Amino acid sequence: MKILFFVSSMHAGGAERVAATLASAWAERGDEVILVPTYTKKGKLFYRLGRGVELIWLADRMGWLGKIGLASVRKWFAIRRVVKETQPDVIISFLTNVNVMVLLATRGMGVPTIVCERTNPAFSSSASRALVVLRRWVYPWASLVTVQAQASVAPLQEMLPGIRRLAVIPNPLPPELAAGIFARPEPEAGRRHRLVAMGRMVPIKRFALLIQAFATLVADYPDWDLYIWGDGPLRVELAQQVANAGLPERVFLPGRTSEPWQELSQADVFVLSSEVEGFPNVLLEAMALGVACVTVDCPSGPREISRDGQDALLVPLGDQAALSQALAQLMADNVLRGVLGKHAAASVRNRYDLQEVLFQWDGLIASVRGQEGQEVDE
Repeated sequence: MKILFFVSSMHAGGAERVAATLASAWAERGDEVILVPTYTKKGKLFYRLGRGVELIWLADRMGWLGKIGLASVRKWFAIRRVVKETQPDVIISFLTNVNVMVLLATRGMGVPTIVCERTNPAFSSSASRALVVLRRWVYPWASLVTVQAQASVAPLQEMLPGIRRLAVIPNPLPPELAAGIFARPEPEAGRRHRLVAMGRMVPIKRFALLIQAFATLVADYPDWDLYIWGDGPLRVELAQQVANAGLPERVFLPGRTSEPWQELSQADVFVLSSEVEGFPNVLLEAMALGVACVTVDCPSGPREISRDGQDALLVPLGDQAALSQALAQLMADNVLRGVLGKHAAASVRNRYDLQEVLFQWDGLIASVRGQEGQEVDE
């Protein structure tokens, strides 16, 4: 089978990591996989790809269109050209902006196309108004639309009533985490405890509220520090908040890391404080590493990943007191941290194993290649 896979970039990010994992796994088992980042300035490869994956930077294919002023028009022509050259059996596309362009560019070419939403569109504000309109117009052209969590199904159906088929498929764990190959090190004697968060420093991650919650606990837990890994437009503002609170020796903003699993493995507790997620890979990965987790019950993903709070402490969205209480509960109880982390690892490694997710993908791909026009999958 020949799979043509479009993704926005191959920078550090959840969608990019999943794209690299899936593409590499398909290639390893013998499928022909062409991965195409559509970023017009090319960028660089952050995640390692399997040897069998062919990488085509769409920016390299846009050079012959240099006299065309509009980047979107150049991208449209370049995508069609790649499809004609590769003659794939199926096209898979990640992220709303890429999905819309791929559907526009491949209209009438007769190739089954699966487009994948990576957020819950009912709550995410990342798509522009124009992109929202275009999505409503072109998504019915897709052979299949996928979301990552069951909680995203009803909102997307309401927003896009014309889509032909809709299915839920979660992100897979990287094989190293699913198999326990990448394990947590034994903590050093006398090491200070770490509460860890990770993500882009933007409003929806609600890191400012996390810092506020931790500030209420520092006096009672003097051997704990908060590390927030990531970068983004709110970095300066968050650093100022830490300084104003008098916590520069208790709250650290070390920036982006090229070794996220290494930093997660150093955590005694991981916390997800987001207002909205599509399917939080970082929560899944922290749990797979055996880290005890606290997560806000935001749309969408945390409730499903944690099995309704069985495998992580699940707190209501917007309840600052509940967040502080859950953090304090784990910070105070080493035994609870160990038990919760152990159960979390076993649970997610079983449910989000790469081979299991690939099996689900095989069923979806087979359905669009031979059974288009079915009703929406519940």
